[in-house]
Amino acid sequence: MRVLLVSFLCFITVSVKAQQVKVLERGTNFPIENVTIYNDSKDKVVYTNKKGIANLSIFKPSDIISFNHLSCFEYEILKKELSKINFVVYLTKKSERLNEIVLSASKGEETRSRIAEQIVVASREEIKKLAPQTTADLLANLPGIKVQKTQFGGGSPVLRGMEANRVLLVVDGVRMNNAIYRAGHLQNSITISPNIIDRTEVIFGPSSVIYGSDALGGVIHYFTKTPKISSKKQINTSFYSRFSSVNNEFTNEANVEIRNRKWASYTSVSYSKFGDLRMGKVRNHGFKNWGKVVEYSNNTNSYYNAIPVPNSNSNIQKNTGYKQTDILQKIAIPISKKSNLIFNFQYSESSNINRFDKLNEYSDNELKFAEWYYGPQKRLLISSQLKVKPNKKWLKKGTITAAFQNIKESRIQRKFSSLNRSYRNESVAVWSLNGDFFVPLTKKNNRILSYGFEGTHNKVNSNAYGKTLNVVGNTIIGFSDDFTVQSRYPDGGSTYTSFASYVNYRQDINKKATLNTGIRFVNTYLGAKWIDNTFITLPNFDISLNNSAVTATIGYVYKPTTEWQLNSIISSGFRSPNIDDVGKIREKSGDVTVPNIYLKPEYVYSFETSALKYFNNKTFQIGLDVYYTLLNNYITRDYFSINNATTIMYDGEEGNIVANVNKDNAYIIGSTFSFRGNLNSLWFTRGSVTYTKGKAYDTKLPLSSIPPLFGLFEIGFEKERLQASLNWKFNAEKRLKDYNLVEGKDNIEQTPFIAATNSYYGNPSWNTFNFSANYKVNSDLICYVNIDNIFDIHYKEFASSISSPRRNFSFSFLLNI
Repeated sequence: MRVLLVSFLCFITVSVKAQQVKVLERGTNFPIENVTIYNDSKDKVVYTNKKGIANLSIFKPSDIISFNHLSCFEYEILKKELSKINFVVYLTKKSERLNEIVLSASKGEETRSRIAEQIVVASREEIKKLAPQTTADLLANLPGIKVQKTQFGGGSPVLRGMEANRVLLVVDGVRMNNAIYRAGHLQNSITISPNIIDRTEVIFGPSSVIYGSDALGGVIHYFTKTPKISSKKQINTSFYSRFSSVNNEFTNEANVEIRNRKWASYTSVSYSKFGDLRMGKVRNHGFKNWGKVVEYSNNTNSYYNAIPVPNSNSNIQKNTGYKQTDILQKIAIPISKKSNLIFNFQYSESSNINRFDKLNEYSDNELKFAEWYYGPQKRLLISSQLKVKPNKKWLKKGTITAAFQNIKESRIQRKFSSLNRSYRNESVAVWSLNGDFFVPLTKKNNRILSYGFEGTHNKVNSNAYGKTLNVVGNTIIGFSDDFTVQSRYPDGGSTYTSFASYVNYRQDINKKATLNTGIRFVNTYLGAKWIDNTFITLPNFDISLNNSAVTATIGYVYKPTTEWQLNSIISSGFRSPNIDDVGKIREKSGDVTVPNIYLKPEYVYSFETSALKYFNNKTFQIGLDVYYTLLNNYITRDYFSINNATTIMYDGEEGNIVANVNKDNAYIIGSTFSFRGNLNSLWFTRGSVTYTKGKAYDTKLPLSSIPPLFGLFEIGFEKERLQASLNWKFNAEKRLKDYNLVEGKDNIEQTPFIAATNSYYGNPSWNTFNFSANYKVNSDLICYVNIDNIFDIHYKEFASSISSPRRNFSFSFLLNI
């Protein structure tokens, strides 16, 4: 009896084990999670768990089952043959697939081979490899993107010679651009931590049909990490930590993912602390004092010092450090087999961020500002996203996203010569609702109709006030008086509302050609009211602007062979003036920007063509994109007058009056040559070179925000657990004649000054070498090492106020628990 019982238990154990398979990565023997296992008809599907194990009891012994994972080659086997390989499947990591899935181009999954636009994708693994301190640093490492920095706590991406409110930022399907996104350098990109991003997609060129107003230079779409549903309860946690020597950065991020059959949750908390940034010491450009900080203000919110403090090390850029906290909470709920709901909560808050260029601005050979800083930047996003798959004739699948955002920012400043501190506070509340739906018109999905709508409403509150400090010694004990300060935006409140609808059609004409067409109607309404006329008297203190436009696109993809893809696209874009365009009042370098209530929309018309050549079964590609963009009725800053006056008193000083105005026509031309892929089973490479030129037809002046020639070349190898690479970044000289000296966006004053000619030099050329490596200690621990700017070169990015980091050693690790 005892023998029978033991035999029975052994039989049960073997039977259970025979129903399980373990999936490992060939070479490292690490388990692979989330491998999709399915039969020929795909009506039965299971997934591997964290240990790479899956139960195959739902399959018949005669079933041919497939093992599929994004990063590995697919593997097929008869279930009954698994015993011959001891129920262990090894998947071979495949070379990077260049015909990847893109999510942002049509707001749905689409293969790269059917898309005409130039698109760059950064995966979660690539982001960790780059180890960026901020999202701005992430973007700066992607082909075709240049990033400007006014202070370290910021970063303004430039796409095809356009930036700020001409580039649309999107997170999880919700537009970040709001009614006060300015035309100058915009620092909001850092309010999304790179540690919570699952992937970033960048669409170059006008994308107004799918994304509406503001998408003139392109779209940057951040997809944050999302929890996954599981048939069994699972709890996955991980911890990421990074240290950088260049500014004594410490970043820590911890997350926990809970998977269930009826719901799943993902929680992430990230905290970063950045010290003052050190600049490079090797000055190949020949300007020995350019960018050095010889003195600085050590004034704070509570500490007073009437004079600047000498800097003991002029290569340390004082007042550049700050702190930031980011929180992400997502909950996924499968409502039914055909629908699921995702709740998304995001919160980002920084400490005070000093305005580096202002704190280093001189007047009569003395530092001008004792205090000039942004108050804590706060971004709140709450959204719910419903995804449905009814598989009806009029709707196969769709997504409806409702969101609320609240953005708070402030500017505080005080001059050394004064005890008067001014405060300017802005708060923006944004409600949005958008839907995107897809209908295959044929069973083969070679003809797809997509359509959608978007509605947004922005409410802006802007106020300003002044306080006179009450000082005892070096301590600020309170305030002795109040005074009137001009608000940055209309103090009576303002609103900006838009509604749009679109239709997009994609058709495979044959196996070699795909046609993309689309059209969008947009209507915007702006209302603003000024109350205080102490400083400026406008023709009308209560304004409203109503604008509408129709934008369209037509793209053609032709694949003469499996190794070639030729793309062409003609598209139009539209940007309606927002509150910042129409109603901002501020001072910079002696120019005071005032409202222009007669501002009209600007339009772009773009033609783009590109060629892609694939090699070695699409594991390597080279590409060339060339485009021409015509700007019509474009908005630019120019000299202006109010009540026949060309100057105005602002913060106690007289300044020239400037305003955003419409001009006739301008153009931007450019191209990007790129390559990436695997040279063989060990070596990989990537690189790009981008050229941009922009000029106004009417004024003959260069356009602002046009970067000089820039690029990157990288080569690396990967073998089992180790990956390492070396890259070379370079930037050509931006000459003085190529600067727009009227708008002031290009910050010519941040370039070297030549006393002999009494003029600025322009931005010198530069190049740096950088090294990165990562090693998988085991399946749960990965270590990263980065050495940036190996030769300690001093340089500034074009239009940036801050000198770029010196040689930086970065160490980080990712631990999965």
